[in-house]
Amino acid sequence: MQRMIFINLPVADLAKSVAFYEATGATRNPQFSDDTAACMVISETIYVMLLTHPKFASFTSRPIGDRSSVHALLCLSCESKDAVLAQLDTAVKAGGTPDPTPEQDYGFMYGRSYEDPDGHIWEIMWMDPAAASGEAPAAT
Repeated sequence: MQRMIFINLPVADLAKSVAFYEATGATRNPQFSDDTAACMVISETIYVMLLTHPKFASFTSRPIGDRSSVHALLCLSCESKDAVLAQLDTAVKAGGTPDPTPEQDYGFMYGRSYEDPDGHIWEIMWMDPAAASGEAPAAT
């Protein structure tokens, strides 16, 4: 079995967050969703669990952070630079905030970022597979 990742995120407005993630391409798995949580499927190995603040708080004794601090940067790969730009455009049209981190353009690798409605930062990046494997020199 492939390893899977389940990212748990606290959200202030579950319905708004579900709508945002659906607009950016995720699908809601009703089997693991209710009025306190929504399981959003990014791929067959990547899931985002959107949890209301009370539900999230039931898993930890630590306080839930706010937009004034960052605890993680979540990064997803894309199949091309154009796909990075399309994902950014989709996220912004769905209510996301563009570029909370600087644009990264190294020729062989390109990245942008956006914040979801709760301020969780998603980085989206493309890397030339040949350059990453060492098969070809990196583009300049």
